[in-house]
Order: sequence, then C-alpha cells, then structure tokens
Amino acid sequence: MLTIESSNHGAELISIKLNGKEMLHQGNSVLDENGKPFWGRHAPVLFPIVGKLKDNKTKINGNIYEMNQHGFARDMDFKELEKTEKKHKYVLKFNSETLKKFPFKFELYVEYEIIGNELTTKYTVINKDNKDMLFGIGGHPAFICNYCTENYELEFEKQEDKIEFYKLQEGLIKTKPINNILENNKIKLTKNIFDEDAIIMKNITSDRVTLINLKNNKKVLEFDFTGFPYLAIWSKKGAPFVCIEPWQNHTDSINSNGEFCEKEDIIKLRSNEKFECKYKVIFND
Repeated sequence: MLTIESSNHGAELISIKLNGKEMLHQGNSVLDENGKPFWGRHAPVLFPIVGKLKDNKTKINGNIYEMNQHGFARDMDFKELEKTEKKHKYVLKFNSETLKKFPFKFELYVEYEIIGNELTTKYTVINKDNKDMLFGIGGHPAFICNYCTENYELEFEKQEDKIEFYKLQEGLIKTKPINNILENNKIKLTKNIFDEDAIIMKNITSDRVTLINLKNNKKVLEFDFTGFPYLAIWSKKGAPFVCIEPWQNHTDSINSNGEFCEKEDIIKLRSNEKFECKYKVIFND
C-alpha cells in the first residue's frame, strides 16, 4: 500500500510510504556527521525556471529580472484544492510579488495521485496573461538510497545510443558533454559520482529508468519520465538519498547571453493556453 503526505508550502511531497516504509528523503531530519542537514527539501517543484540563471539574472522583453535557483514556486504557499487518501491537488496563482521576478500572469497546478503502487505527479501551467508566456518546469524528488555503498545502479529501459551527459560549473551547464558513463546501459552509482554536482542527460531514447539494489538484485522503483527531454541525477556528498529529476529544460549554460527567450527548450505558451506534463514512480515491494 502506498501513502503520501504533502505540504501547501511549495506543494511539496514530504512523505511517500510503501507498506509503512519511508521512500522519500526526510529533509532537515537527516543529518551528516557534523549534525547538519544534508539537504532540507524533499521533492521541490521547479518553476518558472529549472536550475540557475547566469548571475541569477535574466532579460525578458528588455527588462532585467532576478530569480534564485529553480525559481520561486518551491518557496511559496500554494492553495490546497483537494486532499484525499489517493489524491492531493494544489494551485499557485501569480501575484504582485511573482510579477516582480517573472513578468507573466499564470496559474500553476500540482497534483499527486496514487493508483496501486504507482504515484503520478502532474504539473499544469495556464497562461492567464494577454501575451505569450515563457517558462521552465521540472521535478526534483529525493528517494532514500545510500548510494555511497555502491550497491545501486540506474538501468535504462531502452538501448541508449545517442544519450549525452553534461556536468555543471558553478551551477551552469557546460557546453560540451562529458564521456559516456553508461556500462551495459546502466549508470553505476559510485560514492564519487556527485563530486561535481548534478549529472544532466539529454537525447534519451528511454521513457523509463529503474533504480536497482544490487545487494539483493531487487528493483527499488521504476521512474517514468515520458515527455521530459532531460533527466538529471543529484545528491549531496555522502548523503543517503538520490534525486531523479525530470526536466522540461535546464539551467543556463556557462556562455548564456542572459536572454530568457533564448534558453534551450524554453516553453512558450500563448494567452489562455495550457501546458501539462507528468511523471510516474512505480514502487516495488
């Protein structure tokens, strides 16, 4: 049986339990050897940007706007629309504060739904403005996984012949891919894999990856990111969790010119149009 808890703050999942066993990183309660939290979040919603802006600034219609990494939605209070045992739904609407950072009128809906052992996260963005709207969106769930034991790997559903891997430099994506890190269509989660921050993947053939515990050769979860052109993985050094992140677009590149409209794969939505995307996680007993 799958159960969830979520918060109106950031519309963030704060617990996913499978038959009573916690599967989601527990934020500030998980401490490192110095007694400090590894990472205070659980599964933030990334909107209206994914990753960082160069110098935390961008230019939209000739004006400069400032936004912190991954945007502002994760730090705002959403309105709860529905909360049942199997479904949670929230909305965030533009206001005077969001317009100072992001000059578009929007509605962002975040919905979680359980069917059996499957949890679907759905994002819906509606352009409430009278002009075209540009934005980015993505997920950032952190699953309990002590990757430093080197007992875990991620396996792709299909043969990955075109996949490219990118790393970051001070939070910005490098322009050239790194060497392919796949072995037999799998990523081995070594204790040093996140020494240089996140790993970002593009040109992916698969719609699904599986997190496997090699110690007992069991699937921990299957992650379906159909419709997302990017997938990132990330953790803190030595932390007992791994984030599997479906992204519609990505952080600024190191040579970004700062023009928001020129960000790679930025989503353009016409007035009153709606954009939807979703990802699913199937947890295994």
